[in-house]
Amino acid sequence: MSDLLVSLYSTKLGELKEKAGSVSVTIRPALPPELHVVVDWVQAHFSKNWASEVAVAFSRHPVACLIAVENGKLLGFACYDTTARGFFGPTGVDPDARGRGLGLALFSAALQTMKTLGHAYAFIGDAGPIDFYVKTAGAVEIPAPDKGIYEGMLRSQPK
Repeated sequence: MSDLLVSLYSTKLGELKEKAGSVSVTIRPALPPELHVVVDWVQAHFSKNWASEVAVAFSRHPVACLIAVENGKLLGFACYDTTARGFFGPTGVDPDARGRGLGLALFSAALQTMKTLGHAYAFIGDAGPIDFYVKTAGAVEIPAPDKGIYEGMLRSQPK
């Protein structure tokens, strides 16, 4: 996995926003009283590490976590400014809701929010789907010989 850089002034972001506009679910900032719901959901569907980052997103003002909601059900999330300022992620979509463009819509909304907050670039640390980020947002790989900010990170040990 690599770290990526996205210019928030790229013309690709306009295209991304247009594609994401066809998604028929509500994408909105999470509310502070939803912290336990979102953190528990992320831990159940993804990992404790991501749940920790989501908890940090809720400590930001405004809350730095967007959620995808349909009929009162949480389907996905996207955070920014969690591990470090200017970082996008973590982000995830319920496995049963994938293929509907929710990830794209959350990604677009998070980048637009970051730009509105004054960021010029977004970093995507340890990016998983590199091709997705390159194609949709014009992300470029940051050449680095090490793991960057995640180098030496403590992880839960199996019991």
